[in-house]
Amino acid sequence: MTDILQEDSNSINIMTKSVHQLHKEAMVVDTHCDTPLRLADEHADLGVRGTEGHNDFVRMKEGGVDVSFYAIYTSGKLTPDESTRRALQLIALTRDAIDANPDKVGFATTVRQARELKAHGRGAIMFGMENGSPIQNDMALLHEFYRLGIRYITLSHAYNNQICDSCAPKEKIWHGLSPFGKKVVAEMNQLGVMVDCSHISDESFYDCLKYSKAPFVATHSCCRALSNHPRNMTDKMIKDLAHAGGVIQINFYPAFISKEYADQFWDLADIYEDTQKAYWKSGKKGEKEVAAFRLAEKNILKIKRPTVKDLVDHIDHVVDLVGADHVGLGSDFDGIETTPVGLEDISKMENITKELVVRGYTETDIKNILGENLLRVLTYVEDLAYTF
Repeated sequence: MTDILQEDSNSINIMTKSVHQLHKEAMVVDTHCDTPLRLADEHADLGVRGTEGHNDFVRMKEGGVDVSFYAIYTSGKLTPDESTRRALQLIALTRDAIDANPDKVGFATTVRQARELKAHGRGAIMFGMENGSPIQNDMALLHEFYRLGIRYITLSHAYNNQICDSCAPKEKIWHGLSPFGKKVVAEMNQLGVMVDCSHISDESFYDCLKYSKAPFVATHSCCRALSNHPRNMTDKMIKDLAHAGGVIQINFYPAFISKEYADQFWDLADIYEDTQKAYWKSGKKGEKEVAAFRLAEKNILKIKRPTVKDLVDHIDHVVDLVGADHVGLGSDFDGIETTPVGLEDISKMENITKELVVRGYTETDIKNILGENLLRVLTYVEDLAYTF
């Protein structure tokens, strides 16, 4: 087992630990997993070790992940009512899966509850909402989703919505937050819900800086300087986010990590997405649909994938810009077609710890990156809510 020789910045003691021991001690947090989609679309059993997908309760334990934020994702193509119903469905299915596996995981809505679950050897499942469309134009729905456990909201996704503009469309509606969106951010601050700036436009990001009284997060984004995509954050955005006390959680999506991968991938992405939808719609049984999807998948898999080292390069970049207190991990597992080499699923998360050790990070910095940075922001958001 690899040894760590490390001097804690708060102590003169020198400690030697294995990578595994350090990873086990850390509070490891993954802020974005699309696993509820597999419950709805594939009827996945999260209580057994799966051979498909990236995340289940067994592999979560193997990977030493203590907190997994399950994303309640709704497509921007749905009507408002459809979006709300879909979000409620995903919440219900996930709660059922948690309740069916009390020996493995528990549901958490606070940092304290998550730490208590770790102390008892169980993983914590928390909820984020990816795309604010399900709250429609109704603050009562925002309150209800908070009561159901939503603890961050990714304000928009691939389309502009009633809250703000997305980074994806060329045409913008609001050029930042909408009037309703400004009220939503203020209400999220009062409730204790983290604002998530992943997927939103740059103008929307700067409006969040202007209107949020609490630090906020990018739950699954990378560095635009290393892979130039609007889903990633510029150096200035990362600096401004850190200055406001926030955290960028590094996404595992190869196209956001590596420019070389992205240059080949985007030409194939639309074909893959279209054939995947047809494959699912056929119940994975249509002969033509299966063949088309497998061919698209094969072509994607031919592209040389980035590695754990490439992912940690993004962590290094953030640390060089703003220090080790403003970066963490947001995998996007079960929402991405493929992953970096060495991070094939959530059971491989310890490989990140190993690479951080190899690069000379201190124990304190490693624990902060693995989860404490994010939990610091969530704790602040929780505490701020009590002051209103």
